[in-house]
Amino acid sequence: MSTRPVPAAEIRTDVVLHGPPERAAGAAAAAEARGIDGLLAAETRHDPFLALASAAAGTGRIQLATGVAIAFARTPMTLAHSAWDLQRLSGGRAAIGLGSQVRPHITRRYGMPWSRPAARMREFAAATRAVWHSWQTGERLDFRGDFYTHTLMTPMFDPGPLSHGAPPLRLAAVGPRMTSVAGEIGDGLICHPFTTPRYLREVTLPTVRAARARVEAAGEPWTVRPFEVSGTAMVVTGRTEEQLAANARTVRERIAFYGSTPAYRPVLEQHGWGALHEELHMLSQEGRWQEMGRRIDDEVLGAFAVVGEPEAAGRAVRERFAGLVDRITVSLPYDADDELALDVLGA
Repeated sequence: MSTRPVPAAEIRTDVVLHGPPERAAGAAAAAEARGIDGLLAAETRHDPFLALASAAAGTGRIQLATGVAIAFARTPMTLAHSAWDLQRLSGGRAAIGLGSQVRPHITRRYGMPWSRPAARMREFAAATRAVWHSWQTGERLDFRGDFYTHTLMTPMFDPGPLSHGAPPLRLAAVGPRMTSVAGEIGDGLICHPFTTPRYLREVTLPTVRAARARVEAAGEPWTVRPFEVSGTAMVVTGRTEEQLAANARTVRERIAFYGSTPAYRPVLEQHGWGALHEELHMLSQEGRWQEMGRRIDDEVLGAFAVVGEPEAAGRAVRERFAGLVDRITVSLPYDADDELALDVLGA
């Protein structure tokens, strides 16, 4: 992994798909026409692989990435099949972003096991790579780990090799353990939107670079691929004062929600705002969501989000993340129109 700063001119732009899968093809075509480099589909209300498969048919250049798919809602084998088919359908334009989610969602929403998330993610990624290697080379599948075992692959279930090879595998991380895992076994790191340039520079990037250097020195085969750091900029923007104010309220509430989560406390502490976490956590337990948003003052808002009309916001995102990330996307309120995000990224 290169440690050189990323020139602003080389930062690639990704747009997030909002809405149901039937909107994916149109959104991808519009983004491709505007020169955007990638389309991200998150796993929230819909399956990201179905949306990206739809987007593949009407595009020819734009990268199609999960941003993110929930790893622990699947097994390495089920993820391997979905990713392989997307890579085939898109002609080699797939990129697989994986996230762990948090324990209540894995155990209570997906009904899947949870333990030692960093160690489990490391093994999940390794097992997925082992399945892909078997399909690509024809070698016998023999993966045995603490969490996953894959030792059976008959011709009926082997989709065969791909001319473009396996897609890149990027891991989402916030804390140091998962960030280290991303550097060790991923093809990239997906930074959480709840971060700041200071936290990236002082905590995240040194951790991932140290981990990547270890596996490069060991000659691990996946390190021949370039390693990409993907950032997400929270943006408060709008075409009218009313729209800007409404989006600001939504983004403040989102920052407050993230800030109330114990796993994200270190980001606040890096800025000396540990007491804010305690306050937000207490309010979240009482369900006082709107009041939480009002506790995010302009200083905190400015640390986590870019504020301004679309063109100014786009320039500010570029200035904020130049030299820190290889790819950038903007995070707007869920109900913001797609053109607003394209305007910011275009700027």
